Amino acid sequence: MFRLAHLSDIHLGPLPEVSYRELASKRITGYINWQRNRKRAMFGDTLLEIVADMKRHRPDHVAVTGDLVNLATRLEVDGAREWLGDLGKPDWVSLVPGNHDAYVPGALARAFREWDAYMRGDAGLEQNDKRFPYMRIRGPVAIIGTSSAEATVPFMATGSFRRKQALATARLLAQARGLGLFRVVLIHHPPISGAAPWSKRLIGKQFFSRVIHDAGAELVLHGHTHLDTLYWLQGPGGTQVPVCGVPSASQNAGHRKPAARYNIFEIEGGPGEWSLTQRERGYTMDGARIDWVRERQLLNNGTAVDARPRVDLPPARREEDNVPS
Repeated sequence: MFRLAHLSDIHLGPLPEVSYRELASKRITGYINWQRNRKRAMFGDTLLEIVADMKRHRPDHVAVTGDLVNLATRLEVDGAREWLGDLGKPDWVSLVPGNHDAYVPGALARAFREWDAYMRGDAGLEQNDKRFPYMRIRGPVAIIGTSSAEATVPFMATGSFRRKQALATARLLAQARGLGLFRVVLIHHPPISGAAPWSKRLIGKQFFSRVIHDAGAELVLHGHTHLDTLYWLQGPGGTQVPVCGVPSASQNAGHRKPAARYNIFEIEGGPGEWSLTQRERGYTMDGARIDWVRERQLLNNGTAVDARPRVDLPPARREEDNVPS
């Protein structure tokens, strides 16, 4: 059995001091959002305790689907590098960036320099001339990292998945299939219509869906929405591919989004006969302890167990849901 852990939307806090020059950009909207909302919802020992709990369960590998920082200032990006070092060695952690990591023009390039070792494919594998997609092989699993992160204008938090990256991703998926591997695709934005508000959607999700339809995969992991979600995309020959989101790893209990959680995916079997179980663990609603939230089998002997969309929604939508996340 191979056990893959999934964390997302780290949003390392507290926010460092921000200069007037740094605020003279889209960062001003994110700074206001932090002061109004995230400062209360994402500060304390939540992330430390979630990571410590995850490590106690000894996963074979960890996938992190973006948003390590908030405003992508230099101090935040440097701090995230230190956090990654504490999380684990680069060969044990695979990372893709989120929209907050690309908050303003130039920020993503700095993140690439500082977090490089966590976003590199294995030597000798087919590699695109760009950084993404990349592929890593760990045991029976191929981890394929893609990027939807890009700088956007104020009040927008969209991502994109363009044709060139789609073609390269399809090639890696085909290569992994030829090696008889269980294929996991990482992306920050959910590649599902309606899974995120219009201002936070994935542009080019049709390219992503076509890649999965034509090349196939066994699992897609994303973040961005801070929700526990399960959707399905159609793969080759009518197969169904689970698409799983996870709440923010930093979210305190008692707010409108689910408290901090992580997933462990248990992978067994072989080509055409894969079995996949999701075990979700996180804070109880009152924030008193970390416990098991649910267990569900997604694939059994290569077949989807229950291919119906599922989502744990917050109690009510509020206006600040439209503030860029």
